[in-house]
Amino acid sequence: MKKRYALAVCVLGVASVVAVSAFMSGSANVAKAEEKAPAAKPSKAAVERSRKSVQTLDNIFKQTIVLVTDKYVHDEDDFAAGSAAVLLFKNISESGDNKVRLIDATGEPYDDENVAKDDFEREGLKRLKAGDQLYEQVVSKDGKHQLRTLTAVPVVMKKCVMCHEHYGDAKKGEPIGAISYTVPIE
Repeated sequence: MKKRYALAVCVLGVASVVAVSAFMSGSANVAKAEEKAPAAKPSKAAVERSRKSVQTLDNIFKQTIVLVTDKYVHDEDDFAAGSAAVLLFKNISESGDNKVRLIDATGEPYDDENVAKDDFEREGLKRLKAGDQLYEQVVSKDGKHQLRTLTAVPVVMKKCVMCHEHYGDAKKGEPIGAISYTVPIE
């Protein structure tokens, strides 16, 4: 088990380097952006750049969780890829302006921290459960524009049910969770 755990952590470590690089490639002018007051409304091009960053990260994160689950999670005693993702997201969120976290959509979170924490996330979960694949909103906080996005996380493999028996009743494509992103618009 220790060997599988180490491999899973290694794979997630590589994913975090790729993800942080993707975040940072769109944030090269952070210092310059902070010197200027934000415009009344961000440009469509700036919003689209942030949207593309979120799409790239979402793909990386979801593919990594599936890969780790498929290759390294063999029984319920193994370190779950979802738990590794929560730690990865926490580290990314604590290291800069970009925030990302995993949220439960079933009402039975694995961890009490993985619940919707504000109106945006609560509304986003409602919309994802109604069939939308993502929910987004441009917001302003402390004079800076941000893109907030929630993307659906459906059950994609039977191994997910090992740690979350209540996922066994989920219909194909039904979101059992979401990834919440908050990224600067620059």
